[in-house]
Amino acid sequence: MHEFAPNGILLTDENLKVCFCNAWLAKQIGRPEGELLGNGLFEIFPDLEKRGFDRYYREALNGQSRILSHRLHKYLLLMAPAAGAGSYVQMQQSARISPLIEDGRIIGTVTLIEDVTDRVTRENELNSQLEERDRLLASELAARELAEANSRIKDEFLAAVSHEIRAPLNAITGWTQLLVNGGLDETEKSHALDTIQRNVRSQTQIIEDLLDISRIVAGQMRLELKPLDLVESIDRAFEGVLPAARAKKIDLVRSVPERSPFVMGDSGRLQQVLWNLLTNAVKFTPNGGRVEISLREVNDFAELSVSDNGHGISPEFLPFVFDRFRQAEGGSRRRQGGLGLGLSIVKNLVEMHGGVISPESRGEGTGAIFTIMLPLLMAENARSTGIRPELDSNHNHPDIAGCRILIVEDDADSREMLDILLRTYSAETATAGTVAEALDRLSSFRPDVLISDLGLPEVDGYDLIKRIRSLSDEDGGAIPALALTGFASTEEKRRVKSAGFDGHLSKPVDWNELIEAIGTVRRRQKAQ
Repeated sequence: MHEFAPNGILLTDENLKVCFCNAWLAKQIGRPEGELLGNGLFEIFPDLEKRGFDRYYREALNGQSRILSHRLHKYLLLMAPAAGAGSYVQMQQSARISPLIEDGRIIGTVTLIEDVTDRVTRENELNSQLEERDRLLASELAARELAEANSRIKDEFLAAVSHEIRAPLNAITGWTQLLVNGGLDETEKSHALDTIQRNVRSQTQIIEDLLDISRIVAGQMRLELKPLDLVESIDRAFEGVLPAARAKKIDLVRSVPERSPFVMGDSGRLQQVLWNLLTNAVKFTPNGGRVEISLREVNDFAELSVSDNGHGISPEFLPFVFDRFRQAEGGSRRRQGGLGLGLSIVKNLVEMHGGVISPESRGEGTGAIFTIMLPLLMAENARSTGIRPELDSNHNHPDIAGCRILIVEDDADSREMLDILLRTYSAETATAGTVAEALDRLSSFRPDVLISDLGLPEVDGYDLIKRIRSLSDEDGGAIPALALTGFASTEEKRRVKSAGFDGHLSKPVDWNELIEAIGTVRRRQKAQ
């Protein structure tokens, strides 16, 4: 039975010399039984001493048994794994070292070795399945918690909307009834009208915020871009917030350079950004505090910063400060009014201007800083005079005259208009209505700039730019390209950039903006 057992059996005498080794073990270690018998165990297997297993055999001679598990020891004797054992380098083993007893006297040791590689493999597979199940369960729980959190945030938002709308309505209704019923003196009438007017403005702002969020989500927010004097924008927002700051005895500070930097932006929307940040700073700064707005140039960017020494932002809430409907305090515990939309709108408007905004706070009670980086207007004369380089009456423009421009537009009227406009400014043009025509014109006309609509038939503008960018530079693969689209969302702009276009223009196209964009991509290409 020992000789043909499906596991290893090894016997030694009391001097730890091998006196029996069954066929299974001899086969696994690759040494005939006769070569082992009579030799010292540690002479045959010196690795046992190196790994400290010799003490287990000495303990066995003293009457102690030891079980070696595969989890801790992996193997007792070095053996090759069985075929199909996966990536194991050695056979996974479970071993038992026990005293060999005859008539109550210890006469040696007995070692039993079992190949547990298959069991270990099955256990590992089962553990992997359990881990995958736990991962899926955790993912499911996280998704459920997120859905519950979003539902809770929406509920809090709807409650906030109800409160923010009803509170002004209550004041408007109450004072209106008092005015209708009469009995108010002139001072009270004046106060009533001021209160009604203030609450109407509050409701108007709520409605505007809701509409702005709706436009942003739908990708319908449009900007009227033109060169802007940032100091003028700061001054307007500053003056709008000054009364509220004075009412709380807040020190409102403005720090701007002597020479005003210019950016390409929407005056009203940029002023909305600054006003919102300043209003928030004043709202969350206690009486007698300090709020500062500063402006400086950093490389090719204008850095706008609004800082305060007010309530600050907790580290837990800081990553979510721009999320829609999120407020640090929810429900009836809110110390400040509002819908939690202002900062979300600010972030979207800044990104639509090609900029970034970042919040900073060391925690509650330490104040907060919001920093905006906007790209400076590249034209030096616009920066120094505040006047955009408009096209002169003779339709001369150094970046357009002689420029070879390929226009890709499937709408015949739009294509003709673009063609006539650009030729009016001395550009050389070629037109195409499909991607196939555009690729043909690219090789024959060899344009300096590509202007392409995205909504082309069958194969769209994204496919066109992908095919062009796969060409060599000599074949036009590096041509500056501008995309025309009816969508103006931030996500659309990111997609246009990542697809390979150098610029993005929304329909209907502002012609001055188009000329400026062509000039920008040409100057950028020449500078490379």
